[in-house]
Amino acid sequence: MFAQIIRAKVSDQEAVRAAEARWFDGVSPGAKGWLGATSGVTEDGRLFVMARFDSEGSARANSARPEQDSWWTEFSRLLDGDVTFRDSNNVLVEATGDMDSAGFVQIIAGQSKDLNRSREIMTEMAALRGAGRPEILGSVSVGHEDGMFTHVLFFTSEEEARIGERKEPPPEAKALLDEMMALGEGAPEFLDLKTPSLRSPK
Repeated sequence: MFAQIIRAKVSDQEAVRAAEARWFDGVSPGAKGWLGATSGVTEDGRLFVMARFDSEGSARANSARPEQDSWWTEFSRLLDGDVTFRDSNNVLVEATGDMDSAGFVQIIAGQSKDLNRSREIMTEMAALRGAGRPEILGSVSVGHEDGMFTHVLFFTSEEEARIGERKEPPPEAKALLDEMMALGEGAPEFLDLKTPSLRSPK
């Protein structure tokens, strides 16, 4: 699997949402190998877009389509300042429900001293959460160079996510969480998408 992540600042969130809808409705049907997209803007104007494809080749082929180029030219005018692009073939999807139905998405961007072990911990923690955290519909973890990562969590709603995070984790999960924190390089960045746009091919 292949993921493209775009980060930028925006000032007109409504215009961004309208442009996203135009991509979903008019451009995505011709994007071969497209598996899904997650996008949104934080309350302080930070844009996050993640598109997943079955391969890097499919993503490149989509980027070369005239309709994609036309859409991007229009969309890029809504972005303020520098735009950051990150591509990766190191993608792990763990779904326990319909992630497209999520009412709240949280992104954690950081760096690990041992990315492989951090990914193992995420998988182990997902298994341990089980019925105790039904509001978590799944996650997408993307590995980058130098141990950098982007971890995207999908929740039924922000309210239920906040209730869930206040629960005391089981001892095994707490031990894993402590190990995860010890592997971290510096403080991670958190982005909350309170009105996410989520879509995948039907």
